[in-house]
Amino acid sequence: MRDLLWLIPAFPLAGFLFLVVFGRRLGEPLAGWIATAAVGGSFVASAATFIALRGESVGDRQYVLTLWQWLPAGGLHVDFGLLADPLSISMCLFVTGIATLIHLYSIGYMHGDPQFSKFFLYLNLFVFSMLMLVLGDNMLVTFLGWEGVGACSYFLISFWHTDDANASAGKKAFVTNRIGDFGFMVAIFFTFGALGTINYVGITAASPSLATTTATVIAAMLFLAACGKSAQLPLYVWLPDAMAGPTPVSALIHAATMVTGGVYLLVRMNPVLAMSASWVPTMIAVVGALTALFAATIAVAQNDIKKVLAYSTVSQLGFMFMAIGSGAYVAAIFHMITHAFFKGLLFLGSGSVIHGMEGEQDMRRMGGLRKKMPITAYTFMIGWLAIAGFPFFAGFFSKDEILLATFDKSWVLWLIGMAAALLTAFYMTRQVIMVFFGTPKWDRPIEEAAPELAAEREAAGVHEGHGVGPNGVIHPHESPWTMTLPLLILGPLAFLGGLLNLPFWDRAKSLEHWLAPVVDFGEHHLHVLTATKVELAFGATLMGLIGIGLGWFVYSRNKGEAADKIELKVLAKGWYYDSTIAAFMGGPGRKGFDDVAWFDKHVVDGAVNGVATGVKVTSSKGRLAQTGFVRNYALGLAFGAVILAAFILTKAVA
Repeated sequence: MRDLLWLIPAFPLAGFLFLVVFGRRLGEPLAGWIATAAVGGSFVASAATFIALRGESVGDRQYVLTLWQWLPAGGLHVDFGLLADPLSISMCLFVTGIATLIHLYSIGYMHGDPQFSKFFLYLNLFVFSMLMLVLGDNMLVTFLGWEGVGACSYFLISFWHTDDANASAGKKAFVTNRIGDFGFMVAIFFTFGALGTINYVGITAASPSLATTTATVIAAMLFLAACGKSAQLPLYVWLPDAMAGPTPVSALIHAATMVTGGVYLLVRMNPVLAMSASWVPTMIAVVGALTALFAATIAVAQNDIKKVLAYSTVSQLGFMFMAIGSGAYVAAIFHMITHAFFKGLLFLGSGSVIHGMEGEQDMRRMGGLRKKMPITAYTFMIGWLAIAGFPFFAGFFSKDEILLATFDKSWVLWLIGMAAALLTAFYMTRQVIMVFFGTPKWDRPIEEAAPELAAEREAAGVHEGHGVGPNGVIHPHESPWTMTLPLLILGPLAFLGGLLNLPFWDRAKSLEHWLAPVVDFGEHHLHVLTATKVELAFGATLMGLIGIGLGWFVYSRNKGEAADKIELKVLAKGWYYDSTIAAFMGGPGRKGFDDVAWFDKHVVDGAVNGVATGVKVTSSKGRLAQTGFVRNYALGLAFGAVILAAFILTKAVA
């Protein structure tokens, strides 16, 4: 199986190439089935590699497959190779597994779209790029996949590019990620300059020799890269707007693939983070905690069903960064996996709701849908309980691991994490009640059912389209089996995912033992009393239950009458962070850019052009002395000789 490692990325690449040539001819639904089969084949190859690695001794669970020599340049020798170890194969398993379900789901969701085959072409390319990101045996191959998912995210987010908002969202994601890419490139340069290698095996072996200053620069640049890709403050702004893309794209990007790239990179480079100055991990934990709380407060006041989940993703990624900053790399990966299960379920569930609601995304137009869409409703509720940290659901175990590690680092960060956990349970309960419970708002025209929403759309000139359903009566219905089957598979995973790393006894910590060879160098092993662990777990559980209780009281018992005191305008507008950036870029920023362009054109280019013009004029005048007559040259030679002789005689007399 080691020599067949290349099959994991080869399947989606083959699917992409096949659809490039034949996709349009195949059309719907065959193009979708081929793309799904390609990613499914990648999952099977990943599972086979996992089984093979499990059969090896702990010390032998690492294998590098070199496909060819890529860049032989001086002292830089980069092979195009793949690295199979517990971390990369764990990533491959949940990336390909959930991506397969999303592909299957997309067959039903994208039914009737004129660009059906192109959508699956992009999906296959996206999965291939993500697999190159996690399987690359060196930083440059990882960067290739890193850029690939960035480009594919642009294609997929702006897939319905005829709408200006969708096209702008794609450009926003692309440009914002370029900031993070700068950090990644600088990290590569410094790593090679300091260690003479960018291979992960070599970096791990040589990292103890890294000077603290060098390790700090590399770690800080990697953190900048991760902030861009994993949507942390201040670079999170692209991710909520990414909801403009089709819902399967939202699930793929936000649950299992692109946004986890930054977390993966930091965990992969944990030996460098361990050698950096202590303020770097602290900075990572602080930014993660602030992002988790900041995004959770915004999610409380969102009405778009996908926007709530988008800000939730930003918040949950903040928890993962808290874990990394606390040295709890296993907890970060654990939460990444459980998050992929329950957030994939929630996004696909939201897409099923939108499909059944004839394109409507605003929760103020929903209500009482559990009777019309029972499969979607009850699987969605499993995801709700998992992300809220309800006892024994997947998120209960992974979130508590992070909060425990955070408490060991700083009680202030722990309090921020607890507040974010409470808000998570609250806003997810709000979403479930607004969508699946209460009085239906879809059985009447919008002017009667949701007059405030109707007035908002009338004032904004918003008409039916992507994310906006009919103004008249809507007839909700359950989604087809291609969309409900992935929900029925992800539901049990969101419930049982915590079994991967149970905290009760050492033998149950399967994921921790599995990842140990990769993260042991940088992992901070906790020394917390069992009684303290129980108290912290009880406190975290209590926060989740309080959040659920408050949400149920406000939106079910209180009928939402207290909502105005909670759903503040400043929260609905995202603390005006995004709009402030937009105002700056469109005002002083644009003027500043125009001034820079003027300076470049008239000063920088003017200086260069001025030198060229001076040389041209001087040479034009100088060539007049070249007459071509021998007598002129002889006269000049004689004149020069006389001057030289006079100079020599003057010096001699002196």
